This record gives sequence, structure tokens and C-alpha cells, in this order.
Amino acid sequence: MAESYSDGRTADDEFQEQFLNDKTLKFAGAAVATLFTLVVGLFIGAIIFTQVDFGLFVEIIYPQFVNAYLLVLGIFLAGSVLSIIAGIFVGLGRVSKTRVTNTVASGYVEFFRGTPLLFQLIVIFFGIPAFWPPGEFPIQNWAIPAAIIGLTLNHAAYVGEAVRGGINAVPEGQMEAARSLGMSYVQSMREVVLPQAWRNALAAIGNDQVILVKDTSLLTVIAVPELISAFRQINSATFDPWTPILLVAIAYLGITLPLGKVVRYLEARSDWGGDR
Repeated sequence: MAESYSDGRTADDEFQEQFLNDKTLKFAGAAVATLFTLVVGLFIGAIIFTQVDFGLFVEIIYPQFVNAYLLVLGIFLAGSVLSIIAGIFVGLGRVSKTRVTNTVASGYVEFFRGTPLLFQLIVIFFGIPAFWPPGEFPIQNWAIPAAIIGLTLNHAAYVGEAVRGGINAVPEGQMEAARSLGMSYVQSMREVVLPQAWRNALAAIGNDQVILVKDTSLLTVIAVPELISAFRQINSATFDPWTPILLVAIAYLGITLPLGKVVRYLEARSDWGGDR
């Protein structure tokens, strides 16, 4: 039994007042964050100044990494646009009251969320050409279309779930009010519900698009000459892993950091009536 004081407080209350107050926790959080930043900064600095060959760094930027970066950027843009468009339809299917539509959309989401993206890429890249006799597949450079298709199908499932959650977060009265004004179901969904659902789902969709950028690293398995493929080629030729690794990190951050800023900007723009 906890020790009690004359004022009715226990030892646990005394401990919480002394050590678990706002000031102590704020100081502890700042100390941990500072220590973590210091350790990571020292580690990165040690790698840059002891492991990176700056002569090789400049030599391999062009054309290997520039071409790989532009290819990854193009695949990301194509996959992003297509996955968001497809994901909206998947989300609408998930909230549909038509059993067939809802079942198909649910099955789609369960399959593409439940199997690894790498498996899906392998099925598309190797499986689809197998329907043609050897050497007669009509698309010569199949790796890049297969990559875009695989990323689109996979991420449309996640975008669809984000859209479904956004629609479900819109009060039912919004749909009822729109229908009472004479709008059809499609008009009500397009003009009233979806704009609010988009605001609710934006953070999740933006996070998924950042993941899409990083998922392009898996494309090396299907012979797409992206950033990891460039790293593997240079590492095999020079036996220097850290110099190309640094370039890979810079290239990915060159896409994900601006993308994060764009998502935060869109969130601020869609925060109707907020302070931002």
C-alpha cells in the first residue's frame, strides 16, 4: 500500500509532481532529441570525411545518377497520378452500397495490401509476357511499363482506403442535406462529400506517395535502371559502397523532401476555417 502524507497525497503523487511534470518531461525530450541528433550527425560526418571519395562522387553524378534520378522521378510522377485516380474509384467502391461493387473493391484492397509489392512486380514483369510465345511479346522495354503498372495497382489500394476513411469521416448529414436539395447521389458525392473527404484523407495520401518514391528501390529486381541499380553497378566496379550510397540518399531526399512540403502546403490550403 502506498505511503500517505498528512495532506492525503501518496508517495506516487509526490513522485509524479517532482519528476513527471511538464517542465521535466520537456527537458528530457529536448535532451534525447539533442543526443540523437548529435550521434547521427557525428556518424554521417565520419562517413563523409573518411569513407566518401569526392573525386568519384563528381565522376559518377553524370550520367549514371542523373539518368537514374530522372527515371525514378518520371516513374514516381506517373505512378502517383495513376494511383490517386484509381484510388479514388477504389475508395468509392469501398463505400458503395452495391454488394458486387463493394465486394470487388474490398477484394482488390485485400489482395494488393496483403501481398508484397515485390511479388506483384514479379508477377507483372515475368507473368504477363508468359501469355505470349517466347520472343513475341509486343512491348520491347517492358520493365518500365511493368514498374508503373505495379506501383499504380499497389498504391491505389492504399489511396482507396484513405479515401474510404475520408468519406466515412464526413457526417452523414452532409449527404442527406445535398440529396434534400435535389442533387443526385453522384452529384452529392462529387460536389459535397468528396471535397471534404479529400481534406480528411490528404495526410494519409501524401504519406503513401512518399512511400511510393521509396518503393521504386524495388524496381532493381525487374531490371529497371533506377538508383539502386546505379549503386550496385558502381559498387561492383569500384568496391566503394559509401560514395554511391551518399548519392542515392541525396537523390531520394531530393524527391521526398519537396514532396513533403507540397503535402503540407495542400493540407494548409484545405484547412477550411483553420488558423494556418
